[in-house]
Amino acid sequence: MRSDIVGSVVNASDGSVFVGRRSELAALDDVLRRASAGEPQGVLIAGEAGVGKTGLVRKFLLTAEAAGAVTAVGNCLDGGAAELPYAPFVTAMRHLHRILGSELEHAASGYENQLSVLIPDFHGAGPAPSDTYGRAQFFACAARFIERLAEVRPLVLVIEDLHWSDRSTRELLAYLVRSLHTSPVVLAASYRMDELHRRHPLYTYLAEMEQLPTVRRLVLAPFVRAEVEEQLTGLLDTSNPEFRLTAGQIYERSAGNAFFVEELARSYQRLGVVGLSNSLRELLLVQLDALPETTRDIVVIAAVSGSYVEQGLLAAVTEVSASDLLTVIRTAIDSHILVIDSETDGLTFRHALMRDAVLDDQLPARRQRINRLYAMALESHPELVRADQRAGRLASYWYHARVPNRALPTALNAARHARRRNAFAEQVLMLKRALQLWEQVPEAVRNRIDCYDCADEAYPAGTGGLTLVDVLADATIAADLSGDPRLGVQFAKTATDLVDDTVDPERAAWFWLQRSRMILSDGATGVQETEQARLLVEERPPSAVQADVLHRVAGCGALMGPSQEHVAIGERAARIARKVGARNVELHTLNTVGMLRVHLGEIDEGLAMLHSVCMQSRDIDDPYLQTRAYVNLGAQYEKLGRSQQALEITQEGLGLAKRFGIHPPHAGMLIINLIDIQLALGQLDEAEELLTSTVPNTLLSIHPLTLVMSQAELAFLRGDLVSAAELLARVRHDDRQDRQSQVALPRADLAVRIAMRTGRFTEARAELLIAIGDGLPPHADHYVWPLLMHGAAAEADSWNLTEAENGRSEVLERIRCEARLLSRIVPLYDGWAYLLDAELARAEGQDTPAQWIRAVEALRPTGRPYPLAYALLKATEACLSGGEREKAQVLVREADEQTRKRGDRELMRKVAEVAVQGGLPLTAASSPALPTAATEAPDPIAALGLTAREREVLRLVTLGYTNRQIGEALYVSPKTASVHVSNILIKLQVENRGQAAATARRLQLFPHTTT
Repeated sequence: MRSDIVGSVVNASDGSVFVGRRSELAALDDVLRRASAGEPQGVLIAGEAGVGKTGLVRKFLLTAEAAGAVTAVGNCLDGGAAELPYAPFVTAMRHLHRILGSELEHAASGYENQLSVLIPDFHGAGPAPSDTYGRAQFFACAARFIERLAEVRPLVLVIEDLHWSDRSTRELLAYLVRSLHTSPVVLAASYRMDELHRRHPLYTYLAEMEQLPTVRRLVLAPFVRAEVEEQLTGLLDTSNPEFRLTAGQIYERSAGNAFFVEELARSYQRLGVVGLSNSLRELLLVQLDALPETTRDIVVIAAVSGSYVEQGLLAAVTEVSASDLLTVIRTAIDSHILVIDSETDGLTFRHALMRDAVLDDQLPARRQRINRLYAMALESHPELVRADQRAGRLASYWYHARVPNRALPTALNAARHARRRNAFAEQVLMLKRALQLWEQVPEAVRNRIDCYDCADEAYPAGTGGLTLVDVLADATIAADLSGDPRLGVQFAKTATDLVDDTVDPERAAWFWLQRSRMILSDGATGVQETEQARLLVEERPPSAVQADVLHRVAGCGALMGPSQEHVAIGERAARIARKVGARNVELHTLNTVGMLRVHLGEIDEGLAMLHSVCMQSRDIDDPYLQTRAYVNLGAQYEKLGRSQQALEITQEGLGLAKRFGIHPPHAGMLIINLIDIQLALGQLDEAEELLTSTVPNTLLSIHPLTLVMSQAELAFLRGDLVSAAELLARVRHDDRQDRQSQVALPRADLAVRIAMRTGRFTEARAELLIAIGDGLPPHADHYVWPLLMHGAAAEADSWNLTEAENGRSEVLERIRCEARLLSRIVPLYDGWAYLLDAELARAEGQDTPAQWIRAVEALRPTGRPYPLAYALLKATEACLSGGEREKAQVLVREADEQTRKRGDRELMRKVAEVAVQGGLPLTAASSPALPTAATEAPDPIAALGLTAREREVLRLVTLGYTNRQIGEALYVSPKTASVHVSNILIKLQVENRGQAAATARRLQLFPHTTT
């Protein structure tokens, strides 16, 4: 209903003036300046209710618009968070669509389906798939869309009343803050400090957000007396002799709260005194009581609707005619209670405190009756509410009307809509509401509810109507997707208690399978749950559930101890999955079987199977399957010591993940693995670029300790042992992940190496013994071999120290005992084993050159700079001690070559020291008797002094790439790419990119590159 009074009231001034907040405005000006320079900024604006947060936001938006920025505001809805996920973003996007039109549509080009969640005006095939990867794709598309919008001018996006926000809104806001790289964007949010408590969902969220380097927090304090007087100059007659006295009274009563200052001033204007009671809440209600009865009723009905109500819906609920309603609305607006939204004509309260007071003053029975009126009006006239809000609003009205027969089906429908929007936390809330209502609804009514399909296609749905178990099935999946697996386990446990496994064994097995998967988050193995599921389906006809259960059994073998039996079980699962057409289950199973084969020594067969899964997964629109396939294949290559192949596979997988829009949150393991591989290959600059870019910010909540470990390893290789030790201490203090072998064992290994290099051998021994504890975890050989070798090396280095002599023999024997339990089937492990044998012998003063050379020969084929470099160094020392100078000369040069590849500064220094002490030249020129490599053609790129990364950047410049395209190709920011380009221009002694490209072509630096 388009109101003819909008023009006369929507911009009406309330007489107040903006005062104070100079420091806050200066901070916001700085935020805008930084963002405009390409540094995206986040701002949290905190303060008690009524302190002036909205006024500050409005002032900032005016400043930003004057500076050329485009701005948008979205309000979180009081009481509507569970039913209306992403509501503030939808409001903001609708505003941007209205003012930008085709410019916004161009920015969304290619992402219309995904962005229809935020911009319902986009019609297409629908949003991304309703699963965790569909959600990740949606988030990534939203970030890219925001970046595109900000390419023309800075963008300021504000979310108000974050304390009422739904979880999906908070997660999207956090993702944008972490993910935007160099776009001129300000993301701001305001919230009430007085609403928070330790259990409020915003409490932990804010603490995490405030840790981000691009986020600052502004806390608004109440006005001081001078500021209150300044505010009152727009509300009271300053020429009145009693103005100062009145201002003082208002200051005392309001405690400097800007909203209360205005209300007390209006009370004084009406009544001639500053308030009538000691309760400010009653002061607000006095203002309501002064209205005509019809207007009061309309205000109460509007308050029950929520933070916002459409005029058309309000007219349908009340018995007031359309013409009379306009008069009533005018009265409420003139009384500074309601305001009209200039874009939608909907009604909101001028301040939430007024709505709170009105709502709290109503009896529950009246609120229930009004909610029922809203529900009936919306069912009769669904067009009165935006399509994206209908399901959630209707579910809310019926629920608060306390009508279970209507609340249950509408809650299930709202849950379905939330799932389609990838708002899983809100889906869980709706399903919990449905579970609460289930027994309150007669069976005859429940049987008429449309079947609510589970999100898992493998779930064996029944042939009858909807059951409580069906709702629990979807709640189980939704809880897991929302990041709350413990709640998912609770839902699954409830279901297994309800399902008769003799009547419906497959459905029972499905729930046991979900329990086994989700219980892993608490450090359990899930083996017992998996075995229970297996017993239920073992003798059943082939099905997707049976195949998935058997796949899980095989997967437990990969965790607990692989055997040929697990391979056979996995192969059987794949055959069943193929037979019943469960393609995803089949490929996931083959991926697991491939890893099992590698673990069991069938390396070529296992790698071939993993390669095949990677290729076949490309034909299936399942990002999880594809990322898992590439993560596992790259990880197996790295564990085999074949780091170069691991690098190529991981980069290929990461490129694929980016095309799916899931870079970086759900491609996190690919990025983590890439960093570790780069460190293993000595690509320290590349690893440092990734670690210091904005990419890790998005991974901190997913793989926090793994990232810290990578940073510590980099510091160690750079020779910064102080920083390495400080970073390591951060890992040590996390009890939850200390138990995970992929974190705990590398941490112990690095602690031993740091202690050894700083001469603290007793500490090195203590770290080793703590890690060994009551025994090392099984099947962690990749981490255990280096730990034992470095522990033995520390004992060997301290052989002449009296304080280290006590207990050395016991430590060495303990190391030998643990080593006997490890596998040597992988070539890299065999090399570590020979190296360990040599170190144990050195610790007892019995090592020989032959032992070290045997380790060198075993490690050379792996192609890894380390531990080969260490073995070469020790072999050089042993040969020098044995008088074998010719062998030592060859070995030390190879050691120098490998340590330089590794980039370990301390190891390079040690090699140089041994060469000087032994009189062994490290270059062929200083030793004419030895063969030289002069017959090889010189590398023209090396002659220019370009680093490995600069070579790659130059190649892309030759292809015509922009800095942004270079950044996307190499996973760095455009700013970093620009620095590389500048360095290249200096080294090539050219003035621009065109000349650099011409130089590269003239020198034929990249003969296989075509433009």
